[in-house]
Amino acid sequence: MHTRTASLWMIFISLIMLFSPALSLAGIDKGEALYNKLAAHANSTEHKVLFTRINETGQQLDFISAKTEQFEGNLRIIRPKSDVENGTAVYLLRKLSGEIFILALPENSADLAPESSSAYAGLDALFKSKLKFEVELTKGSIDGASHTFARLVSKPEHLLVDRLFKISIILMLFFVMVGMGMTLTIDDFTLLFKHPKGIIVGEILQFGIMPLLAVGMGYLMGFHTSYPFIFVGMVLITAIPGGVTSNLMTYYAKGDLALSISLTSFSTVLSIFFTPLLLALYCANMPDITIPVKVVIQTIMILVIIPLVLGMGFRKKWPKAAEKATPFFSALGIIALLVLIGAGILGNLSLFADTARYGLNFYSTIFTITMAGMILGIVCAKLVGINNYQCRALSLETGLRNSALAMTIALLIQDSMGDFYSSMFVTSGLFGLIMYLAGIVAIFLYPYILPPENVEDQEERESVSQ
Repeated sequence: MHTRTASLWMIFISLIMLFSPALSLAGIDKGEALYNKLAAHANSTEHKVLFTRINETGQQLDFISAKTEQFEGNLRIIRPKSDVENGTAVYLLRKLSGEIFILALPENSADLAPESSSAYAGLDALFKSKLKFEVELTKGSIDGASHTFARLVSKPEHLLVDRLFKISIILMLFFVMVGMGMTLTIDDFTLLFKHPKGIIVGEILQFGIMPLLAVGMGYLMGFHTSYPFIFVGMVLITAIPGGVTSNLMTYYAKGDLALSISLTSFSTVLSIFFTPLLLALYCANMPDITIPVKVVIQTIMILVIIPLVLGMGFRKKWPKAAEKATPFFSALGIIALLVLIGAGILGNLSLFADTARYGLNFYSTIFTITMAGMILGIVCAKLVGINNYQCRALSLETGLRNSALAMTIALLIQDSMGDFYSSMFVTSGLFGLIMYLAGIVAIFLYPYILPPENVEDQEERESVSQ
């Protein structure tokens, strides 16, 4: 009972564009438009000429009368993949509000080296972190247009909240997957051959119907053109496998826990193929969207497949120790989840102010996808004659996903994709919150819409799964 209470308590706490390439930058506004224009140049044959001119302009500016400013934001580096070693990158500083400054680089490239004593030391390693900047600002002209240039006064500082957030999300994923592996054996995967109907229907729902639902909603609400990275985030969260949340919810919903765990395990293994495939299939044909398939595969391998295999291997070699260690890993995952939620909210408060981007249409669409997924799980299962006991598991497995994995992938690929406002991350995070609410609602509704068809059989199945 204490474990159930703690788990439920954890759940309730969890609740708490582009322009075509051209050589000139004249007429480009600050912020996202400038960022997109430079990113487009990176893939053009003229990038070296333009990028060199930008950096030379910054080096020639007089900062004697420049004003000093401090702000929090991110470093953005636009570097052509074909020219990594040639020093043709442009560095930008982005305020959390979206305002962009072109970073004036030092004339001596050695100042960028990690061992340098300058304010620019190790700059290339900072682009994935939220930072505190102290800069001097002045105006410079490129192609007759005025742009704001910044020069670092001191080395950018990592924000504690951002560090906690990234550490917690990685720890949560890794240890939760290790813990999941410790509950599995090879025999668990034989359920596919013993009771194939539930597994097959579940995987079709997860990797077939749900991504199509996200694509349909994205087109219906116009996100594919107005906010393409929200659209990509919607596809990402529906192309992600289920997680331990669906197993926990199935347990409280008195559904087929064995089926839920098996579906989570199968979908996790299959995600190494289906997640990048579905992202590429539905998103790669959008203008200016390039899916870094390799990064997606590497993330799933390192943070999902490897810890899952480690957990299974540990259980096979030391079954008693695995049984004792499982609660520890589960508790550690819960703690990391709470830190993740707290750090994520505190570190991204500025995003909630963007009501034009993240308004009623956005929130209602994510909620609709979650609830529609759970309803489709019931409807499709009943159409093929699956009993109510397994329908509960299929419904939850369809609607609830491993949002932490989606958030991690979004964080790792948003810079390379040009996701200026972290829309993929916001979409994944909101889905993660809404799915808990949807799961709790489902737990209370299942006795009415999916009542036990045979009370004695139901009790016997529950005792076996426990």
